[in-house]
Amino acid sequence: MATKFSHKNIISKNWKKLADFYIRVFDCRPKPPQRDLSGEWLDRLTSLSNASIKGMHLLLPGYDIAGPTLEIFEYNDEIINTSKKINLEGFGHIAFAVEDVELKLNLLLENGGSVVGRLIDAEIDGVGKITVVYAKDPEGNIIEIQKWE
Repeated sequence: MATKFSHKNIISKNWKKLADFYIRVFDCRPKPPQRDLSGEWLDRLTSLSNASIKGMHLLLPGYDIAGPTLEIFEYNDEIINTSKKINLEGFGHIAFAVEDVELKLNLLLENGGSVVGRLIDAEIDGVGKITVVYAKDPEGNIIEIQKWE
């Protein structure tokens, strides 16, 4: 059986607000239905007691209905992660390729996001020229905004 990438999950404090951010800033689109999950099966899956998850999937820009999604979920009993850093072990960031990095960064900032480092232009040997910046969504999840030439 072939393997295919399915989705990236973000656990959110407020899934509706965070989903709206990705819709406004990165042109993601809702992929119904919204999720309202609970029950013994979810407790067994998550190893949590009385787990409840609400949220939705967002279609990523550049893909059709069958493409990968960004899954934004909110648990009824979440643990706040105060250590979201660019070099923290584990999944680091989600990346979006855009036509104008500075324009997209400004839109991100206008919608409650923040900057991690500086916007830079660099030549990567054997790959090409990149304009890139690391930023954060309103909940601190790290996003790479890039354009390759």
